[in-house]
Amino acid sequence: MTEFYVSLFISNVASHLSPTFDNIPSKKIVPTPIEKDVSLVSRTGRDLQRYNTAGYRQVVGCVPYRYKKHGGGEIEVLLISAQKKGKGMLLPKGGWEIDESIEEAALRETIEEAGVTGQLEESLGKWQYKSKRHSMIHDGYMFPLLVSQQFERWPEADIRQRKWVSLSEAIELCQNSWMREALEAFINRKCQTN
Repeated sequence: MTEFYVSLFISNVASHLSPTFDNIPSKKIVPTPIEKDVSLVSRTGRDLQRYNTAGYRQVVGCVPYRYKKHGGGEIEVLLISAQKKGKGMLLPKGGWEIDESIEEAALRETIEEAGVTGQLEESLGKWQYKSKRHSMIHDGYMFPLLVSQQFERWPEADIRQRKWVSLSEAIELCQNSWMREALEAFINRKCQTN
């Protein structure tokens, strides 16, 4: 497994915390390995869920993408399976909660559901849609996410599959019409910039 290192700063106080730190010079940089796993657990419940003034639930997600060849080339999009009860493929998304920014929510949901993270880009827009399960209206915000890291294990790995697909396959496989519209907005933006 590939590992990367994070520098951990140990202050002068560390030598007083435990005898095991006695021989560590103050202000030493110690490399600490971090595995390519996400150790957080998915948030559950709707206690912190945001709703707009009309009572619409606020959800946010990402169009995770990468280039087949480093620095350019064909774009691939990461789709995830619906939870065990659902069918089809979709983009990662979930509730935007009151203790986080919209960008933080988009990144959190993408890590939880798809096990990837990267560079979040400017919003693709907002779509309104009716929930199949709860028969309520949602406002869905979507962001492109240029994936820089894919985790081998992630919070919803046991209940979701993920699949890298071409843009045309993504449009065909994505089960939600509003997500297909978000994909089309993503494709239009990327075609204009290339």
